[in-house]
Amino acid sequence: MTHGQMATAALVNRSAHAVFGVVSAVDPVNHAIKVKIQPDDIETGWIADVGGVQAGDLRITCPSEPGTHVVLLPIEGDAEHLVAIGSVFDTVVTAPVSPLDGSIIQPGEMLIRAGCGKPPAGNALSSSMEENAQAGWCQIGRQAVTLGAGNSNLVISQDQIILTVGGVKAILSADGLKVSSGDVQTAEHSLNNHFHLVGTQSTGGPVG
Repeated sequence: MTHGQMATAALVNRSAHAVFGVVSAVDPVNHAIKVKIQPDDIETGWIADVGGVQAGDLRITCPSEPGTHVVLLPIEGDAEHLVAIGSVFDTVVTAPVSPLDGSIIQPGEMLIRAGCGKPPAGNALSSSMEENAQAGWCQIGRQAVTLGAGNSNLVISQDQIILTVGGVKAILSADGLKVSSGDVQTAEHSLNNHFHLVGTQSTGGPVG
């Protein structure tokens, strides 16, 4: 590296520029965070959190938690006025896998999943984060939209809707409604245990 290149690099490093940091404190009421800037571990004051999405009266947000890896940008090049513009996955907080098939989401798909496990706090380096199997999730793919939580999920595709709860499955399609491994009940009657009275005699259960 020439002397000129070294001087330029030193000047750039002294100028305010985008940096990585780790969230150290959260104020969810005001949507603000404190961040320890890496690699020097210098903590900022309260700054604006990642904004999420805002379009008219539609707002989508997911406040940061301590341990979240974020990107900080200085406003108008002022290192005293930072804003978190996005969060990133890393070797500790990895991308979530689909509860539907256990795979990483591919381009053209979207996964919203809660209960992935909190990032490690402080200087903890453990990559073991306990997932919550009961938490909700939504996956939008090229062929279907799937909603799920715990042992229940709902799959909406072009020609059918499939609702699964444990071992019971209901499929609604142009052919009608099909229920397997379960019973269809009203407030007064059960399909599996249904029978008719014929005088003083009764028929057997439903057949076919």
